[in-house]
Amino acid sequence: MISDRPLRRIIINGAVLMIFTLLAMAVQSVAAQTQTQEPQKASSEVEQLKDKLQKLEQTVQELKTQLAEMEKVKKTPVPIKFSQPSAPTPAEQPAASGSSNPAGEGNNSNNKQDKNGESTFQVYGYVMLDAGYQFNQNDPDWFDVVRPTKLPAFRDQFAPDGKTFFGVRQSRFGVKSGTPTRFGELKTQFEFELFGTGVDAGQTTFRLRHAYGELGHFGAGQTWSPFMDIDVFPNSLEYWGPNGMVFFRNIQFRYMPLKGNNAVTIALERPGASGDQGVLTDRIELQGIRPKFDLPDLSGHARFTRNWGHVQIAGMLRRIKWVDTLDDQFDLSGTEVGWGVNVSSNIKLGKNDIVRLQAVYGEGVQNYMNDAPVDVGIQRNESSDPARPIEGTALPVLGLVSFLDHNWSKRFSSSIGYSLVNIENSEGQSPDAYHRGHYALTNLLFSPVENVMVGGEFQYGRRENFRNGFASNDYRIQFSFRYNFSRLFAF
Repeated sequence: MISDRPLRRIIINGAVLMIFTLLAMAVQSVAAQTQTQEPQKASSEVEQLKDKLQKLEQTVQELKTQLAEMEKVKKTPVPIKFSQPSAPTPAEQPAASGSSNPAGEGNNSNNKQDKNGESTFQVYGYVMLDAGYQFNQNDPDWFDVVRPTKLPAFRDQFAPDGKTFFGVRQSRFGVKSGTPTRFGELKTQFEFELFGTGVDAGQTTFRLRHAYGELGHFGAGQTWSPFMDIDVFPNSLEYWGPNGMVFFRNIQFRYMPLKGNNAVTIALERPGASGDQGVLTDRIELQGIRPKFDLPDLSGHARFTRNWGHVQIAGMLRRIKWVDTLDDQFDLSGTEVGWGVNVSSNIKLGKNDIVRLQAVYGEGVQNYMNDAPVDVGIQRNESSDPARPIEGTALPVLGLVSFLDHNWSKRFSSSIGYSLVNIENSEGQSPDAYHRGHYALTNLLFSPVENVMVGGEFQYGRRENFRNGFASNDYRIQFSFRYNFSRLFAF
């Protein structure tokens, strides 16, 4: 609007000049006519012209007033616009769920340049309290989540049964920006939460989720792996999410040759894997085994979006390598190829229901799964090489996810579903090695006002061992309270 003001000023000044020119020509014409016309007639026409002149002067004054107002607006600085977006959807912000939850994120929730091409800056997040009761037992470092891999591998491993838990570890804070450039929109995202993992397992501490930037068709930083589909995550309260889901935020460089409803993404990701030495863990001959990751993981997906939902097909290819650093009669170095195929979908069943589905199968891709153990196990070397009596093998894994999210009304919703992880163990793994895990939940969520959610949820987990027949179950009830905040600045 400001860029049009000089043009409008020229038009108004031109109109004023034209009015005075016409007025002068009219006066000259009248003067010439009054020399030949009768005095009485000339006097009458002069009076009429005086009336017209008065009206023209009034018009000129109005134009000058408008011009002055426009000049005043031009000198006034344009204020920053504030807008309050609606609460993020589950696929944007692992709302009710956590580390594995789709919230905030977004697949998560990318910033978008507004219609006028303005830059944007968004501050978002939520405060969340989780409270509940666990009827059985699990690893105390994972007291507030359901992870079948963290359930007891033998009787009373984490005794006693039953405990109450409270936590605010799902609470989250993030910022995003979007800036138009000649190469496309520049997007950035920085997000963290309070759920400690790794050396901070069990702690309420800062944990990085996203540190990612994107310009046009290229992106770099830490964000969702292209091998996963964040939209599979259900609208749950439990933080960790379905165990059979591919779920991994990884450091990567990605190329997106096609964006939009039909999208293609290819990425080079930070490599990493883990191994299980099984029944030979304590052997001195294995103490010198060290991982060596000299090539990045290659991942990618193709996504097709329609009115009824979407389908995504993703793939993973990686090299897992280890080196024997001991100087003895054995050479236990080796290399395995890890690979995986992941097919996922969201299907809309009317206005109130979404079905979230995923099936993944591969070998040596366990660290990309939401809750699966090691990527490599050991087995006998069938070649009978005396220098290499055992060898590593990439473990096959199957993951399934099936959930239904249903809206009962504008304020009530529910989610119900099941997930599975199945590992094909190698012969060298111990009898109590993790073999199969089950995960299920159902809930009722209530939003009394916008950006506020309360709800209750029943959760179930089960662990089954490799060969000793032992299995453990976990039952929980959880209640959560979440308060979202979000502010978008456009400038």
